[in-house]
Amino acid sequence: MNRPKGQGLTPAVVVEVAIACLEAEGESALGVNRVARALGIKPPSIYKHIDGNAALRRCVALKLWRRFLVDCHQQTDNLNDSQAIIRAIAYTMRHFAQKHPVLYTVMTRTQLSLSDPDFAPIAQEILSFYNKALAPYGFEEAELIDAIRMIHAGLLGFIEAEKAGLFTLPRSLDLSFERMLDALIEALQSKVFKP
Repeated sequence: MNRPKGQGLTPAVVVEVAIACLEAEGESALGVNRVARALGIKPPSIYKHIDGNAALRRCVALKLWRRFLVDCHQQTDNLNDSQAIIRAIAYTMRHFAQKHPVLYTVMTRTQLSLSDPDFAPIAQEILSFYNKALAPYGFEEAELIDAIRMIHAGLLGFIEAEKAGLFTLPRSLDLSFERMLDALIEALQSKVFKP
């Protein structure tokens, strides 16, 4: 897993190797010592670029959110229908979690703040997807926040339960996911959460 010949050690290289370690070995591999071994260097060399395990996890989560947003753009950029955008975001998130379960866990369970200058533009981009999808509903600001939270709770809850193997009844998970999306969209249309 050494870096390519002639390529110096940079934060970007450290993050890419950390992601490769995560994919190969699971979440326990997300650490400066493990990444240093993969790079064939001593841990202090990484500290010149990334300040410890918490900073490494933050940098990896930021990179994963950026990757996820690229996927979202590919699936939604040519869509104008509100329901189609919501479904595309939902399926993009579920497919990302299915294809990269460990990366998804790190991405969604690493707490990032809107005051973080590296995360703020990512959060704004995520909001832009939802603003585009929810614009036809004419929500006021508080309602828009409620709607976004409702969608996120539904998606994250379903995906986490699916990853944990908690859905044991004999019914297609794909059909259940589709029914959940139908219900979310119906709730949005009826403004069920409006005070």
